[in-house]
Amino acid sequence: MPARMIVLFALVLGLLGQAGQVAYAAGVAEAAAPRRGQLYKVTLDGKTSYLYGTIHVGKDGVYPLDAQAAQALLGARALVIELDIRENAAFQQAMTRHGRYAAGDQVQNHVQPATVQKLVPALARAGLSLQSVQQFKPWLIANLLIGTELDARGFKRAQAAEYALLAAAQQQDKAVRQLESADYQLGLFDTLDPRQQEQYLLESLADLDNGTAMKKSLALIEAWNAADIPGIEAAWRNATSGNSIAAEFMQRVLLGKRNPEMAANIERIMQQDRVAFVGVGLLHLVGDDGLPQLLKRRGYRVEQLY
Repeated sequence: MPARMIVLFALVLGLLGQAGQVAYAAGVAEAAAPRRGQLYKVTLDGKTSYLYGTIHVGKDGVYPLDAQAAQALLGARALVIELDIRENAAFQQAMTRHGRYAAGDQVQNHVQPATVQKLVPALARAGLSLQSVQQFKPWLIANLLIGTELDARGFKRAQAAEYALLAAAQQQDKAVRQLESADYQLGLFDTLDPRQQEQYLLESLADLDNGTAMKKSLALIEAWNAADIPGIEAAWRNATSGNSIAAEFMQRVLLGKRNPEMAANIERIMQQDRVAFVGVGLLHLVGDDGLPQLLKRRGYRVEQLY
């Protein structure tokens, strides 16, 4: 069960690696383009902005926006995303700072021998060796293993929905603003203490071994792809329920801490740009403390379009 949450962490934060951008013919809605994710209309003082739920991996190339979302983006002055995923250098610097041990140190010095014994065959199944990842912290190894399996199934970071949004913004000559930085995002995982990081890795290894990790992650991806509201809400409940390190971290930090900060930043940007199209990870839009509800509490009128 917990490893499915680690998949969700990767999908929420986009921690599956910063690959090169694929070519997108984005910015124009195709007639048959389906609705994906969720779309909210946010209004205050006669000005309208939009919240759009994204997912940080993709498959089979292009994700053209449906007509409603494309029109919303066209009318916005700025595209707002969690992180400008084209900035690979900043991501790699943050990865070195928060995801790696200092030179001469290694993960074997920070986890029990029994954990290493479980890790080695999992790495082998992913085509990796212990030596190749031994400078990585446990949380990063866990996400790497999940990312490798998703990649093997055709889900690529370089085909994420954000790339389609960025291509559209470039085509329409829009400003692009980010809510967070790579250093901030990866630093969240570095707040886990050594014991928590080891448990986080063990939870991941167990679910990878029993095969439920991909089943659960694919359920979230499919719910996003079909704009399936009950399916999206089920994924959110699964991610935030239970007493595992993974569930507690998701609830307290990755959503609970970030959502209020995002809401404040979104409000600031909307006041600055007046009309914005905000694309953030899908699970940030769900629940009583999701962004739509938080913006309502700040006095905005928020309407779910799909």
